[in-house]
Amino acid sequence: MSESEGQQVHIAPMEPGDIAEALAIQAQAYPASLQEDAAVFAARLALPQSFCFTARRTGALVGYLLAHGWERANPPAMGTASGPAGPSEVLYIHDLAIAPGARGLRLGEALLARAFDAARASGLGEAELVAVEGAHSFWHRLGFREGQSPEIAAKLASYGADARWMRLEKLGPG
Repeated sequence: MSESEGQQVHIAPMEPGDIAEALAIQAQAYPASLQEDAAVFAARLALPQSFCFTARRTGALVGYLLAHGWERANPPAMGTASGPAGPSEVLYIHDLAIAPGARGLRLGEALLARAFDAARASGLGEAELVAVEGAHSFWHRLGFREGQSPEIAAKLASYGADARWMRLEKLGPG
């Protein structure tokens, strides 16, 4: 728990019952072309190495993180509900969104810290993601760096023209 603006914030593992509230935050955070449906959220929760968390303030969901084990350098295409084809090698950060009224409270960092701790405990030491909508500067501040390959470029097309594949070589301490 952290305290923000005098209100307790609870970070907890995401449950299937949280999906509807998370979808509402997603709709506020992303254009329609980047929104995924409940089946994709449920598929991420069902993965063997699921590191999905929610942030609640005064009982209301104000942020979420979808993260899970995945294959290295193989980001899933948008809307993909299936699991990885091979063993998990990295923590893949699928989605991080904060409700407009809770931005600036560092909830993204708090959610990531919980996921990093859980991923390290599960044997994962690196992270990857696809940054969209100009979020690459946020990820740069956290130590992520851009990478590229022809295979990844083809997968990034489903995320939009400004999508950037990024990696963090070592999950830092929580």
